Amino acid sequence: MADADVLVALLYQLADDELVIGHRDSEWLGLAPHIEEDIAFGSIAQDEVGHAIIFLRMLEELGEGNADDLAFLRPAADRRNAVLVERPNGAGTYLENPQFDWGYTIARRLVYDLFDGVRLEVLTRSSHQPLAQVAAKIRREERYHLLHHVTWFKRLAQGSDESRRRLEEGIAKVWTDVGGLFTLGAVATSPIFPATTQDLLDGWMGELKPIFAAEGIAWPSAPLMRPPLGLDGRRGQHTPELGALLEAMGEVCRAVPGASW
Repeated sequence: MADADVLVALLYQLADDELVIGHRDSEWLGLAPHIEEDIAFGSIAQDEVGHAIIFLRMLEELGEGNADDLAFLRPAADRRNAVLVERPNGAGTYLENPQFDWGYTIARRLVYDLFDGVRLEVLTRSSHQPLAQVAAKIRREERYHLLHHVTWFKRLAQGSDESRRRLEEGIAKVWTDVGGLFTLGAVATSPIFPATTQDLLDGWMGELKPIFAAEGIAWPSAPLMRPPLGLDGRRGQHTPELGALLEAMGEVCRAVPGASW
C-alpha cells in the first residue's frame, strides 16, 4: 500500500475514534456524579472533538472532502472507529430515561486513553512530519485526560463494595470489545505508522497492568487481536448504536445544508 493511502486510512481511524468517544463523553453533561465532574467531563469531550477536527481538516487538505461533511454526513459503513468507543454509556438515551454506567465509562476511558497514548507516541515518529507534530501536541493534552481517569479508577476501586463491584463489571464489559482497538484495518506498518498491532498491544498492557495490580484488580484474559463479535470497526463494521449516534450528531447539519460548523 502506498504511503499516501496509509496516511488517509490512519487519519480516518484517528478522527473517528476521537469524534465518537468525544460525543459519548458529552452525553454525561448534567448526568455526571457531581457538578465538578460535569464540568471536567464536558471539557474532556470538547478536547476529543477538537482533536477529531484537526485530523478531519488534514483529510480535507488531502482531498477527501469537506471536514464538516466528513464529520457529520458519512454513513456508519464509512466510519473507522473502534467498536468500543461507539458503545452507549448505559441503558436509555441522553434525553430519554438515561441510566448510564459510571463504572463502565471510567473503565472504557482508561483503556482507551492508554491505547491512544501508545498510538500517539508511535505517531510522533511518523515520517509524515505534519502528523508527527500534531501527535506530539495532542499527546501533551491527553496526559491530563489520563490522569483524570486514573484518579477515578482508583477512587472507584478503593471506594465502597458497590463502587468496586460496578467498576469490575465495567471492566468485564469493556473487555469484550477491547481487541477491536488493536486492529489496523487498512493501515499497514510503514514509515507513516512505524508499529505493528503487537507493538500497540505490548505498550498498552505495559501501562495498564501496573494500574490493575496496584488496586488488586484481577487481570482479565489477554484480549485477542481480532474484532469483537465479528465486528471490525476499522473496516466499517459497526453496531446499530453507531447509526443512532450518527443520526443525533448530524441532525442539525442535515437541517441546515451548507452551513459552516
